[in-house]
Amino acid sequence: MRPKPAIEELRAEIQRIEARNRQPVKVLPFGIPELDARLPAGGLAFGALHEVAGGGNGTVDGAAASLFVAGIAARTKRKILWCLNRQDLFAPALAQAGLKPTRVIYLRADDDQTVLACLEEGLRHGGLGIAIGEIARLSMTASRRLQLAAEASGTMGIALRRWRRQTDAYDFGQPTAAVTRWRISVLPSSPLPVPGIGRGRWLVELVRARAGESADFELEACDGTGHLSIPADLRNRQISAGGGRYSATA
Repeated sequence: MRPKPAIEELRAEIQRIEARNRQPVKVLPFGIPELDARLPAGGLAFGALHEVAGGGNGTVDGAAASLFVAGIAARTKRKILWCLNRQDLFAPALAQAGLKPTRVIYLRADDDQTVLACLEEGLRHGGLGIAIGEIARLSMTASRRLQLAAEASGTMGIALRRWRRQTDAYDFGQPTAAVTRWRISVLPSSPLPVPGIGRGRWLVELVRARAGESADFELEACDGTGHLSIPADLRNRQISAGGGRYSATA
């Protein structure tokens, strides 16, 4: 049965009112059009929670995922809160991804629950560029609290998922309130014309994007300004029309 005309008119009026009152979403673009096009409003949203984890052999150490997050933080303003419960975060490596040590407030906690509590307080503060928390478990209830805190302050929140064992990562696919979910895996580095170590290369998987599209991108790791880039040998390839990995073009 179709709704009555009066109900349809009421729904249309409510939509018009909501559209007028809706605040524009502030985002942080990656600067890669093919990647930004997969995200609502063309970038990573502020005032929202995002999930990032390492993939493949980096599931436990989370090195590439941490550098990916550092690159995002480097391209924001204000201080960065980084909550962790391990002692293996290497600040000089974060600096190579553009995140200067003087911009970061490191908070060491004893367990996931304390990290979550500190991350929520950081998001509610409202004076930070990004609040980051390294955690293993993220329940729907906890993620909703973080999302609401981020929405209230306009601060971006990142849950950096790290586990003690690779088998513990089974819950990464469970539903949470995060707006986006990312998985970062290490690939062979970009080749050099002479023997040596080239720039790091990652498989950047946008596993989930609310009101957006999921996609995979093979990209060069963050440079000294926190930016990702398209590998030179992939620059002239066309984007795949179907699913699977996207080779971005310039």
